[in-house]
Amino acid sequence: MSDTDSFIDEVTEEVRRDQLYGYLRRYGWIAAVVIIAIVGGAAWNEYRKSTAQAEAQATGDALITALQANDAAGRAEDLAGVVPTTPGNAAVQQMLLSAAQSNSDQTDPAIAALNGIASNGELPEIYRQIAAFKALLLQANTLSADDRRLQFEALAAPGKPLRLLAEEQMALIEIDAGETQAAIDRLQAILQDAEVTAALQDRASRLIVALGGTPETLPQSQG
Repeated sequence: MSDTDSFIDEVTEEVRRDQLYGYLRRYGWIAAVVIIAIVGGAAWNEYRKSTAQAEAQATGDALITALQANDAAGRAEDLAGVVPTTPGNAAVQQMLLSAAQSNSDQTDPAIAALNGIASNGELPEIYRQIAAFKALLLQANTLSADDRRLQFEALAAPGKPLRLLAEEQMALIEIDAGETQAAIDRLQAILQDAEVTAALQDRASRLIVALGGTPETLPQSQG
């Protein structure tokens, strides 16, 4: 490389450095703002996480304290005083409150609490399904069989988390209505479902036997 080429390279490099420093002086504040925003955002996220955790812990402690009341009415009163901070916490509080209310002959408020959960679109489906199911159980003596059957059918739709429990309840409605064979057929279908639990399988088998049938999952008696 000639001295002339070397000199040109040095001048070019110097010009580039001068341009870089010029850019930094002119636009360096932007980089500073970006860095501050990133650091500030990370700190804010950590603060939010810490605050949410503390609030959840406080809500949990309040619920545990309320559940220590000796009688159901006292538990209901104490649980009603807990102030939840998130939709999930509110669902848990309302579930516990409805249980305490139903155990202290406050059925209507218990049903209202459960229906409030069931209609809350901000909650996961499993919360809403459980609440709707429990509300229907509490209305066994006040809601017509047709209305209960219709609502249990919705809970028993394919893919629903409580569908087999809802099927069991529909079988009980059919038994009360004298529809014995329909109940047996429904219970047999429950027994053969791949998702049936051991407890539900046992209950269904016992019901079939009580109705005069033979559970299909059990060994057939030889005549």
